[in-house]
Amino acid sequence: MPAEWHTGNANDEGDQHRGWMLGHFIEPSDSLRATGDLEVKWGVHPAGQTRPEWTAGEKRTTLLILVSGTFRLDLPGESVTLQRQGDYAVWGPGTDHSWHAVADAVVVTVRWPSLA
Repeated sequence: MPAEWHTGNANDEGDQHRGWMLGHFIEPSDSLRATGDLEVKWGVHPAGQTRPEWTAGEKRTTLLILVSGTFRLDLPGESVTLQRQGDYAVWGPGTDHSWHAVADAVVVTVRWPSLA
């Protein structure tokens, strides 16, 4: 019978998949975290860290929530700075994006569905 619950640490478990803790890429034997429904990431970004290339052709909807720090999200034609705990942004499929950690930042990212 598969496990009915799981506990862990986002920093430790996320290291295996660049911060992603739930999604299609988790080993199938980990039935609670392996899913095609969504992906969840715990992102720890030091000040100055930038995604140099833009993500293009995205086929998922994305939610980004600021836990701490200051984080700039670059979207076509606009940049949004998340600076208050709980600030968030949501964007849909086909929206290109990039980002920059203005100050040390922790963010939670949720994408759906989880696609290979």
